[in-house]
Amino acid sequence: MCRPDNFEVRYSINAWMDPGRPTFPEIGLSQWKWLHDVIVDLGHRVDLIDPLPGLPDMVFAANGALALGERALVARFRHPQRAEEPAAYLEWFGSRGYREVRQAAHVNEGEGDFLVAGGTVLAGTGFRTEPAAHAETARFFGRPVLGLTLVDPRFYHLDTALTVLGDDEIMYYPPAFCPASRELLAARFPGALAAEEADAAVFGLNALSDGRHVILPRAAGRLAGRLAERGYEPIGVEFTELLKAGGGIKCCTLELHGTPPRSLSGPR
Repeated sequence: MCRPDNFEVRYSINAWMDPGRPTFPEIGLSQWKWLHDVIVDLGHRVDLIDPLPGLPDMVFAANGALALGERALVARFRHPQRAEEPAAYLEWFGSRGYREVRQAAHVNEGEGDFLVAGGTVLAGTGFRTEPAAHAETARFFGRPVLGLTLVDPRFYHLDTALTVLGDDEIMYYPPAFCPASRELLAARFPGALAAEEADAAVFGLNALSDGRHVILPRAAGRLAGRLAERGYEPIGVEFTELLKAGGGIKCCTLELHGTPPRSLSGPR
């Protein structure tokens, strides 16, 4: 995770961002810290990457890379406003014993568009990540990649429209995807939870699951109830301020999948 020390909305690169709308960094920091502490209280380790001046979107750490085992493929952002972020992630992973670390050759926005479901990587495209990055990711990690096309600009990254709940279970908002991608998801995850518009519109699908607990926005109340019916333990958090930049709970968390290098260490 990355503290939102420099958080503000000073430009617009997605449908949620309005530079004319006031932001309150102290509220953003408070909500981020609440999320951080919830994750730690659940027994998970959180390592931090230092925020850099002039990079307000660096708080959305999920976009920085995809990390599986001892390999990390660092992002290549579409918009110039975020082009300086990958250098920090290359240094972070490189200094922590990862065996292979490199920046993607094609536009690739990390876990914003790449989500791991069991042995498969679900990969989004349509607004940010290039389709060519899907094949590059498959080669780099030696994992099958299932390409999915997003069609609603509100859901510009895969992690805004789909949550991996467990190896074989997801929840998603079908209208965010093209018809062919809906068919792929229905075939791959026949028992998936299909979210409603009201919950998707408050970033209810930009959630974080450890297979038992699901951290999601408090505003997605109906979705939380449906998760509880399936045996999950939903945890609602207030996350309104960072949503002004088009980011949510998952956006703020880059998951280190598999077994990271033993030398991995850092502040909690």
